Amino acid sequence: MKPVPIPGEARGPRARLTVPVLAFGGILMAVMQTVVVPLLPDLPRLTGSSAGAVSWMVTATLLAGAVLTPVLGRAGDMYGKRRVLLVALGLMTAGSVLCALTSDIRLLIAARALQGAAAAVVPLSISILRDELPPERTGSAVALMSSTVGIGAALGLPLAALVVQYADWHVMFWATAGLGAIGFALAWWVVRESPVRSPGRFDSLGALGLAGGLVCLLLAVSQGGQWGWGSAPVIGLGAGAVVVLAAWWHRQLRTEQPLVDLRLAAGRKVALPHVAALLAGFAFYANSLVTAQLVQAPAESGYGLELSIVATGLCLLPNGVVMLVLSPVSARISAARGPRVTLAIGAVVMALGYVVRIVDSRDLWVIVVGAAIVSTGTTFAYSALPTLILRAVPVAQTASANGVNVLMRTIGQSVCSAAVAAVLVRHTSAVGAAHVPSLHGYQLSFALAGTVALVACAAALAIPSDTAPESGRPRAGRGGPAQETALEGT
Repeated sequence: MKPVPIPGEARGPRARLTVPVLAFGGILMAVMQTVVVPLLPDLPRLTGSSAGAVSWMVTATLLAGAVLTPVLGRAGDMYGKRRVLLVALGLMTAGSVLCALTSDIRLLIAARALQGAAAAVVPLSISILRDELPPERTGSAVALMSSTVGIGAALGLPLAALVVQYADWHVMFWATAGLGAIGFALAWWVVRESPVRSPGRFDSLGALGLAGGLVCLLLAVSQGGQWGWGSAPVIGLGAGAVVVLAAWWHRQLRTEQPLVDLRLAAGRKVALPHVAALLAGFAFYANSLVTAQLVQAPAESGYGLELSIVATGLCLLPNGVVMLVLSPVSARISAARGPRVTLAIGAVVMALGYVVRIVDSRDLWVIVVGAAIVSTGTTFAYSALPTLILRAVPVAQTASANGVNVLMRTIGQSVCSAAVAAVLVRHTSAVGAAHVPSLHGYQLSFALAGTVALVACAAALAIPSDTAPESGRPRAGRGGPAQETALEGT
C-alpha cells in the first residue's frame, strides 16, 4: 500500500516553534516517568498499601509504555502522527489529574498506566520532524529530541524531590498535570499534521498479541527479583512470552498489513540498530540507577555519602545539562562521519565513564564526573539511533520503526534493572542491623554496564555503512506530482 500525501497548509511563524514544542513534550514524558521515584519510600504509608503494591506504580508505567509505543507508532503512520501525538499527551495529562485527585492505590496504578502512553511521544515527534524539516535541520532536531529522555529524567528527580519535601505529594501531580496541559495545547497549536500517511487496516490482532507477549516478558523481568527467578509465576510468564511472541511473529510474516514489518526489521540496517538500542538502554540505565543508590548509602558502609533525595537529584542534574549541550555536537558528527560512527563513539565513551566509576566511587566530584561522561556517551548513542532508523526505513514507516527502537531501549532498561538488582543482592555488607550493597557490588554493576556498552559498539560497527537518507522525501506544504513521485518511490 502506497503512502498518501496529505494536502499541505500555509506555513507561518508557528513553524519555527515545532522543534522546541516537540522537545518540550519529550522532556515531559521523561519527567512523568521519574517524578514518582522520590515518593516510593513514603507511598505505603500515604496510601495505606503494601510496598509491593506501590511498586506497581512504576511497573504499570513501564508495561503501558512498552505496549503502547509500537502500537501508537503504527497508528501514527496510518491515521496521522499529530493526531496520535495529541492522544498520547492527553492520556499522560489525564493520568496526572487522576493521580492528583486520589490516594487509592488501585486508581494510582491505573493513572500511572495512562501516563505510560507518553512513551510514544518521542518516536512520533521524531517522525514528524523527518516529515516537516529540511534535511539540513533534521539531524540536529532529531538529536535534541532523542536527548530529551535524559534531560527530562535529570530534571524530574530533583524537582519532584523538592515538591515532596516542602508540599503535599498531590501537588507534584497537579504540577505535572499543568505542564501536560501546556504541552498538549502547544502541540495542538504549533504542530501541523504530517504530510504522509500509510493507509490500510490496523492490525488489531497483532497489537493484542504484541501486548500480551510484552506484558508477560516485562513482568517476568521486572518482578523476577521480588518473586524469585525460579518461581512458578516467573517461569510461567517467561514461557508465555515465548509462546505468544512466537505466534505473533508467525502471524506478522503472513499478514498483508502487519503491525510491524518484520521482513524490513530483519535486515541488518534495521535489526542491528534495534540490537544496539537494547544494549544502549541497558548501559544508560545503570548510570542513574546505581548512582542514586550509591550516594544515598549510609556513611558506615565505608563509601556512602548519605545524601538526601534532593541532593541526589542535584548530583544527576549535570547529566541533563550535558545531554542538552552535546546533542548538536552529536548531530554534526553524524553529518560528517555517519550515525553508525556516532553510535560507536557514544558506546565507547559510555564504557570509559564506567571505568572512571570503577576506579573511584567514593569522592562526590568523581562520581558526578563519571556519571557525566556516561551521559555524554548516551547523548551520542541515543541521537544516532533514530537517525539510523530514519535512513533505513521507508518514509511511511518512520513512526512505527522508531516506536520499535524505543521499545528495545525500554526492554534494555528493564533487563538492566533486574541484572543490577541481582548483582547488588548477591554482594552486600552488614551496616548495623541492616545489609546494604557493598562497594564491590556497585563496581561489578559498573563493569557489567561498561561491557554491554562495548558490545553495543561492536553492533554499531557491524551496521552497513552505505545507509543514506532517501532522496525526494516529501516536504511540508508541497504537493503536486513531485511529491507523489517521491512517495511512490518509497
